[in-house]
Amino acid sequence: MLLGVVAPDGRVAFIQPPTRIDAAFVERARSLGRPERRFRFSSPCVETACPQWTGAGCGVVDHVLEEITPTSFAATALPACAIRRWCRWHAQRGAAACAVCPRVIADTGGTMTYVDSIRDAESASATMAPGT
Repeated sequence: MLLGVVAPDGRVAFIQPPTRIDAAFVERARSLGRPERRFRFSSPCVETACPQWTGAGCGVVDHVLEEITPTSFAATALPACAIRRWCRWHAQRGAAACAVCPRVIADTGGTMTYVDSIRDAESASATMAPGT
């Protein structure tokens, strides 16, 4: 399921409603490079069948919350989300997971699976030489 598109500012812009994708979409997206760098996808949590499963929950959201200070949300002010009722991250970490969710980009290549897209964009712009 397609949840959103990575915007120029590095945040995921969620689409409403999430859209089921087919093999043709995947093929087109792959022809332009790594789709996970440009889109946010979702699928049901498979728990122990996933390499990110810690035995107690999703290791991704735990790791992300160790790296990113979440924006505070009152439970009544959470951003709109079409998958919250079955979202593993929300079930596991509540509003804090919702706060960091738009900043997480998957499949970055190399050894990292998930990154804070905002921190990486800020870091890249700070290290670029003038004129590059």
